[in-house]
Amino acid sequence: MLRGNYTARVDEKGRLKVPIHFRRKIEEKYGSNQVYVTSLRGDSVQIFPLLEWEKVEQKLSILPTNETARIIYVTSTSFWGQESEIDNQGRILIHPLLRRKAEVYGDVAVLGQLTYLNVWNLEKIEKFLIENPFTDEHAEVLARLGI
Repeated sequence: MLRGNYTARVDEKGRLKVPIHFRRKIEEKYGSNQVYVTSLRGDSVQIFPLLEWEKVEQKLSILPTNETARIIYVTSTSFWGQESEIDNQGRILIHPLLRRKAEVYGDVAVLGQLTYLNVWNLEKIEKFLIENPFTDEHAEVLARLGI
């Protein structure tokens, strides 16, 4: 599982230095450095180990090709996305369109989201957390899972 928050840096060429903790977890679990870098709305960068992204694609393929939710999801994640790999120095290139939209420059927050990483501009993630507090309704949903 990918969990926790580590501060990392996106260099002037748009390469994210993936925190070593996450790199080790990805290498151990997936045995591969291939990833899919994408976003649904362009507000943050999602980095899926390619095997996890392929599971998402398998689930999407069950839906009819004319299903609006599928069309929008696939179109959005394709527009923002591209396959990449973690290089020998632990870096991943973030597509310029997504880097600009998500405003991921310099120091960023890299959050583990169980099966993928989510990269946020530090100011944006703080704003998101303030605007989206954990509520009693959220607690009820999780309580049904015993959490």
